Amino acid sequence: MAWKMPEEPYVDAEPGSALETVIVPRTRDLGDGFEVRRALPSSRRRMVGPFIFLDQMGPAVIQAGKGLDVRPHPHIGLATVTYLFEGEILHRDSLGMVQAIQPGAVNWMVAGRGIVHSERTPQERRVASNRMFGMQFWVALPGKHEEDAPSFVHTPQAALPVIQDQGVEVRLIAGGLFGERSPVRTQSDLFYADVKLDVGARIPMPKEFEERAIFVAEGIVDVGGESFGAGQLLVLRPGADVVARGAASGRARMLMFGGEPMDGPRHIWWNFVSSSLERIEQAKEDWRAGRIGKVPGETEFIPLPEPELPIPRYP
Repeated sequence: MAWKMPEEPYVDAEPGSALETVIVPRTRDLGDGFEVRRALPSSRRRMVGPFIFLDQMGPAVIQAGKGLDVRPHPHIGLATVTYLFEGEILHRDSLGMVQAIQPGAVNWMVAGRGIVHSERTPQERRVASNRMFGMQFWVALPGKHEEDAPSFVHTPQAALPVIQDQGVEVRLIAGGLFGERSPVRTQSDLFYADVKLDVGARIPMPKEFEERAIFVAEGIVDVGGESFGAGQLLVLRPGADVVARGAASGRARMLMFGGEPMDGPRHIWWNFVSSSLERIEQAKEDWRAGRIGKVPGETEFIPLPEPELPIPRYP
């Protein structure tokens, strides 16, 4: 699809005024050198619009005979969004869904009142070494959807709008942007896009959403007169004119996302998100008692964290 830059060029905000904060994610090693970088939630920022959790998976090489094995675990009150740049993950859930997640496709799983799923490297991928690189976001559900029935929808790469112009390539993962709309159904108004920038290419950040952010996945991106490398989350000031540019060091890749502020505070504990502390306590008991569900064909599961962690209380 063709997209043209505005006739009147966007003007960057003054240096230092475009960014509200910059977050450098903490890193966890899941074993065998496979690292995850968690940018949200952070002590510096809990959410961006409805986006409450952001993990970068890899990039890493998974050696032959090994693989990613995330055992069945529960969620409530959120939608998980898995998006890969490289590699493959086999999704299984308590609805009986089995879906191979491949680069460029979108897998939108609504937990609602409760779902259980596992994420593993397919057996055929374990024969040889392979690269894994991707993102997982959690989107908090609005209050009226927190107790929706769970669901899972896979949208193939070919179904997503691709916008190209002047060294910019935008794949619209979810929501609306620049007059286009992803077919992925969301429970709140938001935008989420995979953006590639050639050297010197530029893209304006949409101003119609109050909360916006950029996560630099590869290369270096210039924003507000500063340069930011891979793995950094840039939270933008509301209303600021912000243009992202591909730096002179080579092609860059970033994720643009955001939306309106949530309809109230959200608590996040382990894999549970809710506007109610009591609901999270109930989810704990439901998981202990095996009431949330099981993944057909799998007997393993991840128990509640022990010793039990306190639930963070947010204003």
